[in-house]
Amino acid sequence: QVQLVESGGGLVQAGGSLRLSCAASGSILRLETMGWYRQAPGKQRELVATLTGSSITNYADSVKGRFTISRDNAENTVLLQMNSLKPEDTAVYYCKAEGRDITWRPFASWGQGTQVTVSS
Repeated sequence: QVQLVESGGGLVQAGGSLRLSCAASGSILRLETMGWYRQAPGKQRELVATLTGSSITNYADSVKGRFTISRDNAENTVLLQMNSLKPEDTAVYYCKAEGRDITWRPFASWGQGTQVTVSS
């Protein structure tokens, strides 16, 4: 079983910055793609950014140039640096990790979510 614990959310004014962190633990053999998704009230969950084990990134158009995803493979951690935040970035942010567990079975796990609120 793989667990993800997120941290770093909070309240910030428009134009400010926040950094989200997500640490994976448990029966992990190999982490592959890690990423961040968000869900605003009344909306579907959407991709924010992903980072593969080969360091290939993918960003939503709405966050390109403002958000940066990175990972620390030694710590099984993925980070999301969010700059120039806008009120429309307000959402619950979820971490997702995909990989192989110690039995070589594929897994896809989600974190519990962390609230990001951007005031105008």
